[in-house]
Amino acid sequence: MAYSEDHIALAAEYVLGTLDAGERAQVDTMMSVDKNFTAMVLAWEQKLGALNQMVGSVEPRAEVWEKIRAAIGQSEQQAPIVLPQPELEPFAPVAEAAPVVADTSNVIRLAANARRWRTIATVTSAIAAALVVMIGVGVSRPDLLPGGVRPASKTQVAEVKPAPAPRPSAQYVAVLQKDGGGPAFILTVDEATRNFTVRKVGASAEPGSSFELWLISDKLPKPRSLGVIGNGDFTSRPLLAGYDADIVKSATYAVTVEQSGGSPDGNPHSTPIFAGKLIETVPPAR
Repeated sequence: MAYSEDHIALAAEYVLGTLDAGERAQVDTMMSVDKNFTAMVLAWEQKLGALNQMVGSVEPRAEVWEKIRAAIGQSEQQAPIVLPQPELEPFAPVAEAAPVVADTSNVIRLAANARRWRTIATVTSAIAAALVVMIGVGVSRPDLLPGGVRPASKTQVAEVKPAPAPRPSAQYVAVLQKDGGGPAFILTVDEATRNFTVRKVGASAEPGSSFELWLISDKLPKPRSLGVIGNGDFTSRPLLAGYDADIVKSATYAVTVEQSGGSPDGNPHSTPIFAGKLIETVPPAR
C-alpha cells in the first residue's frame, strides 16, 4: 500500500522517540496489523542506527533536568479562543448566548505536521552528512569506522609467473696460433653479451714485454686493441660489446708483443705472432 507523508513522518518520529504516548500507541497498533508499515519502521531504525553508532551517549547535567521540571511546572494551559458576539438589534429581547469557541483542530494538526516535518528534515540532513563522513572515512581510514559499518577488506590475488629461463646464446671460439703450430691462446666469445675470454695455453711473455690482443677487420680503418692479456691463465673483458655482430664474427684476432703494459698509442708496434678466426661451437637455442 502507498503511505502518505504523514505515515512516513510518523514512522521516523517513532524511531526517534519524539512522539507522545497517544501517537506511540497509534504506531504500535498500526505495526501489529500492517506488516508493510512495520517494515518501514524497521527501515528507519537501520538508517538512524548508523548515526547512533557514530556518537556516544551523553548524560545531561543535573541542572538541565531541574530546568525541564521547572518549565513543566510553570506551563499553563492556553485559554480557548472566544469569538466576539454579534451586536443585537435595539430593544430586541436578549437571550443568553453561550460563548463560541473557535475550532483549533486544524491549527493543532498543522503545527504537529510542521513540527514533524522539521524533525524529518533535520534527520534527513543528518543522515546525508553522516553518509558523506562515512564514505570519506571509509576511503581514507576504514579502520576508524565501527565494525558494523566498516567495509570488507578486498583480498587481491596476484599471480606470480616464474621468469622464463634464459635461453643459451651461441658460443664462438678462435684458436690463436702461429703458422699452424700449437695453440698459444684460445679465445671464447659469447654472442649475446659480446664478452670474451682469453685462455693462455702455451705462450709466455718475455720480461719487460706484454701480449696484446687486437681485432682486425676490413670494415675498420685500422686494428683495434682489445687490451693486454694478463699474466693469469684467463683474461675476460666486455670490450666487444661496442662492435657490430658481423664484425665480431668475421674479424681476425691477433696477438702482438708490446712493451710492458701494452701499446702506448693504440697501434700495434710488432707483427702479429699469433692469430685466428672465430668458429661457432655452440649454436643458439631454437
